[in-house]
Amino acid sequence: MAVALSCVLGELCHLPWPARDFRDHLDVRRGKKTGKILAEFLRFYEDQYGVALFNSMRHEIEGTGAPQTQLLWRKVPLDERIVFSGNLFQYQEDNKKWRNRFGLVPHNYGLVLYENRAAYERQVPPRAIINSAGYKILTSLDQYLELVGNSLPGTTSKSGTAPILKCPTQFPLILWHPSARHYYFCMMTEAEQDKWQAVLQDCIRHCNNGIPEDSKVEGPAFTDAIRMYRQSKELYGTWEMLCGNEVQILTNLVMEELGPELKAELAPRLKGKPQERQRQWIQISDAVYRMVYEQAKARFEAVLSKLQLARPAMEAVIRTDMDQIITSKEHLASKIRGFILPKAEVCVRNHVQPYIPSILEALMVPTSQGFTEVRDVFFKEVTDMNLNVINEGGIDKLGEYMEKLSQLAYHPLKMQSCYEKMEPLRLDGLQQRFDVSSTSVFKQRAQIHMREQMDNAVYTFETLLHQELGKGPSKEELCKSIQRILERVLKKYDYDSSTVRKRFFREALLQITIPFLLKKLAPTCKSELPRFQELIFEDFARFILVENTYEEVVLQTVMKDILQAVKEAAVQRKHNLYRDSMVMHNSDPNLHLLAEGAPIDWGEEYSGSGEDSGSPSIPEAATLSEKRRRAKQVVSVVQDEEAGLPFEAGPEPPSPASPDSVTELRGLLARDLQAESPLPAGPLPNGAPAQESPQLESLQSVAAPEASSPLASPLQQIPPGKAVDLEPPKPSDQETGEQVSNPGGRPPIHTTTEDSAGVQTEF
Repeated sequence: MAVALSCVLGELCHLPWPARDFRDHLDVRRGKKTGKILAEFLRFYEDQYGVALFNSMRHEIEGTGAPQTQLLWRKVPLDERIVFSGNLFQYQEDNKKWRNRFGLVPHNYGLVLYENRAAYERQVPPRAIINSAGYKILTSLDQYLELVGNSLPGTTSKSGTAPILKCPTQFPLILWHPSARHYYFCMMTEAEQDKWQAVLQDCIRHCNNGIPEDSKVEGPAFTDAIRMYRQSKELYGTWEMLCGNEVQILTNLVMEELGPELKAELAPRLKGKPQERQRQWIQISDAVYRMVYEQAKARFEAVLSKLQLARPAMEAVIRTDMDQIITSKEHLASKIRGFILPKAEVCVRNHVQPYIPSILEALMVPTSQGFTEVRDVFFKEVTDMNLNVINEGGIDKLGEYMEKLSQLAYHPLKMQSCYEKMEPLRLDGLQQRFDVSSTSVFKQRAQIHMREQMDNAVYTFETLLHQELGKGPSKEELCKSIQRILERVLKKYDYDSSTVRKRFFREALLQITIPFLLKKLAPTCKSELPRFQELIFEDFARFILVENTYEEVVLQTVMKDILQAVKEAAVQRKHNLYRDSMVMHNSDPNLHLLAEGAPIDWGEEYSGSGEDSGSPSIPEAATLSEKRRRAKQVVSVVQDEEAGLPFEAGPEPPSPASPDSVTELRGLLARDLQAESPLPAGPLPNGAPAQESPQLESLQSVAAPEASSPLASPLQQIPPGKAVDLEPPKPSDQETGEQVSNPGGRPPIHTTTEDSAGVQTEF
């Protein structure tokens, strides 16, 4: 590191805590170990970039794409929306106190924490922005203490000793990361804990999927480079920390090697009681993680810029010599195939083929149940809406109903029953055999597919209904049209979900079996691969790699068994899969043309009035605070479906003289708090007051839609008196980007960096 690691270690234990105070002593930017790992990985990345570019251009020219989907897809699913907002308690490590915070999840799923809701509405910069990629949610202190004890051997607290953390309520939520800092929250009720758990799990699911799927070159090059690098260290199988954006994943890769070395050196030198040593280690690990991140970001961006500058020249070579490159690669593949095919076929026949049906069945049962649940939830929501149209408001209320339905796929609680179907996924007996470290990668991938298919179904329904409304139907005609469109969309959903599931099963089987085969074949085949290098023309060496071609040949040996297994499974009606012979061609040729129009604003077009719809139009001259208060929120209905929280006040009524005035509501809530809340009326444990603000405001409710939650706050501080439209805050690139403001004028204790958006984030 800045000083050699062995020199720094002697200083660490004598420096004052917390670890952030000796950040300069752990400056990794000049570190030898980190620099060596990054340099080695980036060589793999440069090699894979040329291969990925060639594959992308070949795919584009040959046009071998997936079959046409039946459902439409939404281009900007959560534009200017908030997923969730509400109050929660957060543990402050600097003063060891619990503080009330107003938390908000914008459309990019970065959890933003404010001092309170009033601070948020006054546009005070947030106290923290958390990118949750790589985190796990824990709902009990016992789970957390067990993980912390396992992370640092010899620090397990004896019974009766004070733990590292005390929670003032029975409903904690802890965000745990193997290397980065941990975040501690608690709620007042079990119901609120469940809500926040579902929302934060959605944040993790979204942030883990940090590499854009539309990245046809950089994304595949990066993931292939990660796999090749780890295989060069004889690490095969799935990797649980392949989550987040490229820099986060690269930081995890470095910490995978650096962490154990640092732990071995530091653990014996930590002083104090077990819980104090645990706290010290968490702080040290987080400090190292942040500095590794900074170095990884700088190095990766430099290499990526170099490759992007070289890309036009590479593309010109590929276009000119495409046929020759393909011929050269096929010649190389035939030679490698002749060498390894006999060995690979024996390995597949003896060690893989017998287990494919078991793996497939283990994957299919929960996945098919989850997609069936998606279908059922969609059917129920549309049917309920249709009944409401008949019984309550007709077309006048349609805008309000459709506004809620349009965000169904992004409602964590309504989608929770779908996601939960994947939780029983187990590969008992097979997980160890095939070196699958965790099934979480398959669970999250299936859950993302579920959300996408739900949104596609909803969007297709919206588009068809919007077209039907142009005919001016009566209430009775509208209800019949809704039912007819629902049946039409469900047929399309069945076909698309079958296609998506079959593709998911194939990809999962390859993810499980290919690393296993490569590991089995490595002792006899890998050492012979260099001799095939001479078969590649020097001009094409950037686009054809022996290692990649070797893996493709191995893949082909097992692919036919995988395809056959999935094909046979499609015959079994219990999984509700279409056979491969069932292909729907242009069943709705004009449908995709409808999706080219402007996005539908149901609140504006079909509401009886702005105030009734919950989505009132906002004049251009409206203040920013007014816009923030009236922003649409996906999960606003959460607060309406159950009773209000003990520590929240009801929405402020228009007239103080109304029967449910603020004063009366405060009195009712105070009585509820005394009767139900486990939180003491005096200070919380660790000396924190029960509430920082005298009265907390509630979230948006259906009964009072005009009190909808505001848009996310900007990171940049706006000069007083300057009214501008601002983007919602983006989750920090760093997983641990906390403390973006410095209340009270206290000098910052962390260094400050500037992210790619030009926003300063204090660590």
